Amino acid sequence: MSLSSVLPDLSPWRSTRDFRLLWVQGLVTTFGSFMALVALPLQIKDLTDSPLAVGAMGAVELVPLIVFGLYGGALADAVDRRKVILLTEAGLGVLAAVLLVNALLPEPLLWPLYVVAAGVSALAGLQRPALDSLMARIVPHDQLTAAAALNSLRWNVGAIAAPALAGLVVAYAGHAPAYAVTVVSFAASVALCTRIAPAPPAHDAEKPSLRGLAEGARYAWSRPVLLGTYAIDMAAMFFAFPNTIFPFLAEDLDAEWSLGLMYAAGAVGSLLLSLTSGWTSRVRRHGLLVVFGAAGWGLAITAAGWFGNVWVVLVCLALAGAGDMLSGLGRSTIWNQTIPDELRGRLAGIEVLSYSVGPQLGQVRAGAAAGWTGTRTAIWSGGLACVASVAALTALLPKLVSYDATTDEDAALHRDLSATR
Repeated sequence: MSLSSVLPDLSPWRSTRDFRLLWVQGLVTTFGSFMALVALPLQIKDLTDSPLAVGAMGAVELVPLIVFGLYGGALADAVDRRKVILLTEAGLGVLAAVLLVNALLPEPLLWPLYVVAAGVSALAGLQRPALDSLMARIVPHDQLTAAAALNSLRWNVGAIAAPALAGLVVAYAGHAPAYAVTVVSFAASVALCTRIAPAPPAHDAEKPSLRGLAEGARYAWSRPVLLGTYAIDMAAMFFAFPNTIFPFLAEDLDAEWSLGLMYAAGAVGSLLLSLTSGWTSRVRRHGLLVVFGAAGWGLAITAAGWFGNVWVVLVCLALAGAGDMLSGLGRSTIWNQTIPDELRGRLAGIEVLSYSVGPQLGQVRAGAAAGWTGTRTAIWSGGLACVASVAALTALLPKLVSYDATTDEDAALHRDLSATR
């Protein structure tokens, strides 16, 4: 096997200017967002010293994510997708500024943290369908897996550097500097978004409506392969997403210094898989990637909760990140290969719910379980439940496992339409 067959496929980067712009914009946003992702729960912990209060972030974010995620999907099919991305990035920057101002107060308030968390969830719900559905329009059909791998590589670079740096910044300088970096990152992101080409809707696109949302839901319900990707990801994240209680895990392990590393460890594993992802461009059974990746995630989270050595825990979290990356590549490829462009925004809204609602509910589950049973028990028991749920869903939805990009009817139709554009 040659080195070039293992290294990431750079075809999307070479072929599309807008992909390059989105890649750089995403890197900047990821870096800033992860700074706030570490600082916000840690600030709540500092103000309350309560696992349940930290886990409540998931409950606060859930309803806005569901409502605006679904509406954002319908909106992405009806308006210029670039405009949606641009306006929501600007809104996220304003919310980051609110966090910065609150952190600079002599006595920071608790309630604005939850208000901002809900606002971020709403704007993310509006943005992600437009962002996700844009990818299949600007990247050739045969480069979609490579594009997903490059996007994951970009995300992981930020997810490794930003949490590790944020942990140090918050520990030694306070929360405000981390939020300041977030504000600057969104300002830069807005500037990059203005350079992306417009992405207008189809000439016969309908205005956002409940009927349009129902049409998208019916399409998803009629496709067992899509249902399998949604269900497995939601179950895996609900049972085995312990990030919100990492501050308490670091304390239990007598290793508060490791908090930033815990947030970054999953991205390290994901990055290592991204850097050796060339082989995934030749995979055709993407459903198997979803199943094996989600099961690997659950097993690794189980081990992370079971072992008491912080370095072993960090390795387990890295392995979990690799599993999540593998599953994500499979999901993203199936979605982009099989969903018609006229429904892509609405289905992207459902996708946002599948990979976002699970973590939000998972935060609530992890926080509540940690309060009842202890932090480590909450983590390893959730990992076991993840593995069991993946096995059950695989048995219930066998078409996901048998999915083949070369023979699936929806994938073949999308491939033919892409070739004619």
